[in-house]
Amino acid sequence: MTHSLFTPLHVGDLLLPNRIVMAPMTRTRADAAHVPGELIATHYAQRASAGLLIAEATLSAPGTSAYKTEPGIYSAAQVAGWKRVTDAVHAAGGRIALQVFHPGRASHAAMNDGIPPVSSTDRAIRGAEGEAFDTPRRLSAGEMPRLVEQFRHAFENAWLAGFDAVEIHGAHGYLLDQFLRDSVNDRGDAYGGPLDRRARLLLEVVDQAIAAFGAGRVGVRISPLVSFNDVADSDPRALVQYVADQLTRRSVAFLELRHNQHDAEEERALADIARRHFRGVLIRNGGFDRDSGDAAIADGSADAISYGKPFLANPDLAERFRRNAPLANFDFSQLYTPGPLGYIDQPAHEPAILDTPALA
Repeated sequence: MTHSLFTPLHVGDLLLPNRIVMAPMTRTRADAAHVPGELIATHYAQRASAGLLIAEATLSAPGTSAYKTEPGIYSAAQVAGWKRVTDAVHAAGGRIALQVFHPGRASHAAMNDGIPPVSSTDRAIRGAEGEAFDTPRRLSAGEMPRLVEQFRHAFENAWLAGFDAVEIHGAHGYLLDQFLRDSVNDRGDAYGGPLDRRARLLLEVVDQAIAAFGAGRVGVRISPLVSFNDVADSDPRALVQYVADQLTRRSVAFLELRHNQHDAEEERALADIARRHFRGVLIRNGGFDRDSGDAAIADGSADAISYGKPFLANPDLAERFRRNAPLANFDFSQLYTPGPLGYIDQPAHEPAILDTPALA
């Protein structure tokens, strides 16, 4: 049987009505205490026709902010705020997962009452010209249990908040990726050196997510070729194979492979490795449109496609794809601005109404 974007899909314990996934995108619409409000609830409810919504990167612990008003999941107020979001999505017929992260050395002391960032290393991010990052404090091996415990607490809070699943953010040069990739992990202890040690923290966090949600409601995102936040790896193919094998052993529901551009040669090679070694649902991301996403599902190189930018101005993206309707353009100057502008004010597509000829 040939599948398409519109074929239902079992993702672990979840049944999705289509294979169009909304990728997690930081939009900085929470309040100063990192509590999501009604604006965020409306935003996700508007997009509930996606097969699965993956809510934006959400802080696992206090004192770790990278964007000032990104949401968190470590306080009772945040749990209550997210419960309003999940209730709104479920009322609209959707399913929603929470992406949980720790920024590591991408956080800023000035945003966190002077608390310095922590990382696998004591080397700061080399930002673009004019962009400065704090020097992080290198975490000791003895601090890892406390860090993993903070993730466990975050996952338990996500369950209380009513999320259908969680995604662990192991991508984009944030803390778990800082341990995973060898351009940043310069450690010589049990969390550094060979790949199995560099992946140890990620997998310990995965195990905590499984304990809180069950393996059938857990996913992981990795981005082996994405250099955001000054990260790289000397052998991304080995990294994908090892992580895929380990997630398969744990029966994790899905692996999201974040690309820069899905049809680049090396990224196609990594997707092929993930396809061979991961037995759960493979979600691919990175520059797909309707037709290329449909083709990837039809040829079996992906089970679902996550779309980011197209969802910004097209809350009804799944329906637009179904109709092959035109997509609206997004004003990127509104990406991180506070308030509803560019966030909840995009209308759904209205097909042209044809005049019906009068009967003679």
